Amino acid sequence: MSHDTASTTLRDIIGLDGAPPRLSESVLVMVDFQNTYRSGVMALEGAEEAVAAAARLLARARAAGTPVVHIVNDGGEGTPYDIRARIGSISDELAPADGEPVVVKQFPNAFHATELEKTLRDLGHGPEAGGDLVLAGFMTHMCVTFTAQGAFNLGYRPTVVAETTATRALAAPDGTVVPAATLQAGALTTVTDLFGLVVATVDELTD
Repeated sequence: MSHDTASTTLRDIIGLDGAPPRLSESVLVMVDFQNTYRSGVMALEGAEEAVAAAARLLARARAAGTPVVHIVNDGGEGTPYDIRARIGSISDELAPADGEPVVVKQFPNAFHATELEKTLRDLGHGPEAGGDLVLAGFMTHMCVTFTAQGAFNLGYRPTVVAETTATRALAAPDGTVVPAATLQAGALTTVTDLFGLVVATVDELTD
């Protein structure tokens, strides 16, 4: 096979649905929209654009009556993920509204050792109820990808909104630099091969 020809996805081989969910029939999961990703050591490429897109998505979800669950990563006191400090707090533009649950996690997969699955079930949104989740957040290659995988493993149908996500350049094992855009594309491609769907923009989702 030519290097320029895409292989068949695992989703296609298994016969999984390729149609994005309706926002009004999903739960919006906002992953780690913490201030730490907007400045300093953990600043992400495209973070501001992603936050602006996520704010549009959040407003649409609320208008559509879509339940919203916020996730925060707690790294502990004195870390860039200290949820008791300004640095680890959810960005003001995306702050939880009254009644919107906040789930605290300590692993990239927001389902691991957290209340997320119970929270979704309490909202009447277990996998057996259709299980559509719309994911937005940081970082694409880490908590977004592994939360999508965690959702898939439990029988949910995750859809990642690409423009609401961002990541950063990292050193590859061979010492070369993987640009943020390359890592972003690789992470989203990992999701679309099996774990879920990816839509490019907020506008691609119907209410």
